[in-house]
Amino acid sequence: MPVRDSDLIDAWKQVLTLSKLKSGQTVTVLTGATTHPQVLATALTAVASLGGVGMRLDLSPVNGEKSLSRDPFSYLGTTPLTGNAAALAALKNSDLVLDLVTLLFSPEQLDVLKGGTKILLAVDAPEALVRIVPTEIDRERVLAAVTTLKGASHMYIRSEAGMDFHCPLGQFEPMGEYGFVDHPGRWDHWPSGFAFTWPNDGQAHGRIVLDRGDILLPQKKYIADPIEMTVVDGYVTRIEGGMDAQLLVDYMASFGDPEAYAISHIGWGLQPRARWSTLDLYDKEPTVAQDARAFAGNFLFSLGPNNEAGGSRTTACHIDIPVRRCTIRLDNQEVVIRGRVQDAWSHLDAQTEVLPSQQI
Repeated sequence: MPVRDSDLIDAWKQVLTLSKLKSGQTVTVLTGATTHPQVLATALTAVASLGGVGMRLDLSPVNGEKSLSRDPFSYLGTTPLTGNAAALAALKNSDLVLDLVTLLFSPEQLDVLKGGTKILLAVDAPEALVRIVPTEIDRERVLAAVTTLKGASHMYIRSEAGMDFHCPLGQFEPMGEYGFVDHPGRWDHWPSGFAFTWPNDGQAHGRIVLDRGDILLPQKKYIADPIEMTVVDGYVTRIEGGMDAQLLVDYMASFGDPEAYAISHIGWGLQPRARWSTLDLYDKEPTVAQDARAFAGNFLFSLGPNNEAGGSRTTACHIDIPVRRCTIRLDNQEVVIRGRVQDAWSHLDAQTEVLPSQQI
């Protein structure tokens, strides 16, 4: 359903208030050719209504000749800020940047954050933004999961489909996304809601099995037949299966980069208002599918870079894969059991029970 401007303005105001925007602070709204006009207009209105000094910085698109997709996550690292010293200076001199383009995994984003500027990414559809407006409860839940991750030395992921995946932890700091930026130098993504970390470099190993209904992003598709990945020394060394596996293999091969096959971030979804099923309700272009990344109880893992965590690995290829019905164990503590989060907030998830005879 279409979203009223007033509803999206109210959503922006809540997000900006949680992000501790103060009167007189400078807010740069970063836009490009794919920025949604309603998201932009309502963001500027909300900034002004809270006393912020808003400015729009519009940048030309890049990577169109390299990417196989129009999705902003399909080719990362090089951004419209690359080599643009004037634009970079404007962002560094802002208190808050609203990223309606996608600077993720770029050295320019890391440079801006180091100076204390806050960056909030918001590139999903207006309908998703107003449905998943972040709250303090979201923050509490995510940070509690991050604390649990910090104390763990190993993550084990298993499923009835055959997943048997082992990730030693400790080299990289755990992180959480809850949809707003409440302290200097913080990056987040609205809508969101998950906790994650990166496995120790070169140590993840085991068998990853994707079953029917699991999701490939940025392909934005539910897989129709199982895909099996073999992971050795932190890299996917084999991808087997039917047509979905063949499409994935061809897509990844197009980058010509062995680092594309490295295991990147690993974690689980914690957002009760995000739903696994929404991907089937949108055309591909209007959404970046944050529902899929954040729905409560998923096992979300990715392939590609780890420079956001302080690692040295960069690659233009980044694939997020939300998996259902997994059991995730941190050392001896099960934090997700067959796709159900085990925490003090699990009653908020309100998932409909699926009988075994009805499972797809």
